[in-house]
Amino acid sequence: MADHYDVLGVDRNASADDIKRAYRRLARELHPDVNPSADAAERFKLVTHAYDVLSDPQQRQQYDAGPQQGFGGFGGFGDIFETFFGGAAAGARGPRSRRERGQDALLRVEVDLDEVVFGTKRDLEVDTAVLCETCAGSCCAPGTSPVTCDICHGTGSIQRTVRSLLGNVVTSNPCGSCRGYGTIITDPCPTCAGQGRVRARRTIPVDIPAGVDTGLRIQLPGQGEVGQAGGPAGDLYLEIKVRHHDVFSRNGDDLLATLQVHMADAILGKHVTLNSLDGPVDVELKPGTQSGEVITVKDRGITRLRGAGRGDLRIGVHVVTPTKLSRKEEELIKQFAAKRKDDPPQLAHFQQGLFAKLRDRFLNL
Repeated sequence: MADHYDVLGVDRNASADDIKRAYRRLARELHPDVNPSADAAERFKLVTHAYDVLSDPQQRQQYDAGPQQGFGGFGGFGDIFETFFGGAAAGARGPRSRRERGQDALLRVEVDLDEVVFGTKRDLEVDTAVLCETCAGSCCAPGTSPVTCDICHGTGSIQRTVRSLLGNVVTSNPCGSCRGYGTIITDPCPTCAGQGRVRARRTIPVDIPAGVDTGLRIQLPGQGEVGQAGGPAGDLYLEIKVRHHDVFSRNGDDLLATLQVHMADAILGKHVTLNSLDGPVDVELKPGTQSGEVITVKDRGITRLRGAGRGDLRIGVHVVTPTKLSRKEEELIKQFAAKRKDDPPQLAHFQQGLFAKLRDRFLNL
């Protein structure tokens, strides 16, 4: 039996690209459509078989190893079974289909924090593969159809008898002429170049549910790329990123914010109306409010993604001490301090909660 490397005219150390180039050169020279002679047809079969073996890394390794590995160059009992019975099984399966499932696609979508509260709708423009309208996925020019491969006669595979230490065995490999399809497209569709699909921009309406967070992925089945030869479309995945907000931050389903309060309002107390992400909210500052205290407004946070209700709005109080006073203001403060006669500043008992609140407020956790 002829050496596969000699058949292709390449060195035993040839790379995969070298083997592919050699096969293409010989195939163009010996293909029955170009060279109808019987000798060329026989050589074309040998060239195709050699390429089938050497282009597959596993088969090439077994071929290079020679008959000393396993039983006569076969990898083991599984390969022997594949050799004896694989040809019949491959023939029973028939040629492979040109239709393939399309690839999944990933699209990153940015949303604002206020859109997360109740969810939002978007019309997304995507550049993807869609079904070719000219050939409707057949890959052929209008009025034409694929023709049966004259090498494998429509089976998609070539069966050959190989001599080994076990005797003559039958192997089955994909046909190199039709690449296992069993048919050849002689007149490809001019619009899609025989792919059955084209690239186009389309608009997809999307409902982004409330409660999404950065890193969450939303699956849209069947909205990905259409497959080869009009195969079923893959899925489209939306990866969410929530934009930074200058006032509010998020902790789970709760919204966090910091309220700056003047010293006089903290001492006397005050009723204030604040603008939240979904409208005004009333907040009552009690007399004697301390810096670091947290005011909780129920059910004014983020709508829960998988569940009922909303989180809370948590407002951390930051009492602002004035740094510049007029002479009259400074005199009034001195009079107030003289009447209070409070103890001088000193270290107090450690309060874990105080530091936690300060950390949350300054780091926006």
